[in-house]
Amino acid sequence: MEFLNSISFLVAFTMIVFILAKLIYQKYPIFIFNPVFLSMGVCIGFLLMTNIPYSDYSAKTKFISFWLNPSVVALAIPFYLQLERIKRDWKRILSAMVLGSLSGIISVVLIAFLCGASKQVYLSLAAKSVTTPIAMGVTEALGGIPALTAGIVVAVGILGAIVGEAFMNLLGVTNAKSQGMAIGTASHALGTAKIAPKSEQHGAYSALGLAMNGVLTAIFAPIIMPWIEKLLELIS
Repeated sequence: MEFLNSISFLVAFTMIVFILAKLIYQKYPIFIFNPVFLSMGVCIGFLLMTNIPYSDYSAKTKFISFWLNPSVVALAIPFYLQLERIKRDWKRILSAMVLGSLSGIISVVLIAFLCGASKQVYLSLAAKSVTTPIAMGVTEALGGIPALTAGIVVAVGILGAIVGEAFMNLLGVTNAKSQGMAIGTASHALGTAKIAPKSEQHGAYSALGLAMNGVLTAIFAPIIMPWIEKLLELIS
């Protein structure tokens, strides 16, 4: 048991599981075999069977999570290569991002309220579509529960990575720019990691959506949430 809970084993186990999950998904590209989803399921099952606390696992696999930040920064490369196209489209991009950010905040809060969620819960959902550090900061400023936000952000990212592209294809949205920006805006880093390998444009526009939605949500959420709260008080 001591060996199973060692840093070297847990890091190696996690990486091997993800590599095997990617190979399975390449052979059977259906949503239940999405590498992130499948890897999480296997790792959760392993921790439950071995009674290894998640806190131990998280602390001992920081070597892997460390690379998340450099990988996000690396998305600046395809962004730079598409910079001239992005400059030409800046008006449409800005309009789409403002609408996407506002609709993402308002829709989830209203849906949560209509489903009977408490004030603290729907405040915690407002920043669901931005990367975790920004989302938790926004939630704390709004008076929500940062820990709940962190869990929801991960769930949203996984969902977007699993079904986002397929859903857009179903709706007939096949343009690389549109797909990339939509995934980056709605599903932050996890969605971006999934769609970026498809093409340079997918990666650049997804990175743009991820970054801009983080900034816009941090600006808009504290401004519009008091107005939404007043509206919900009138409705209730």
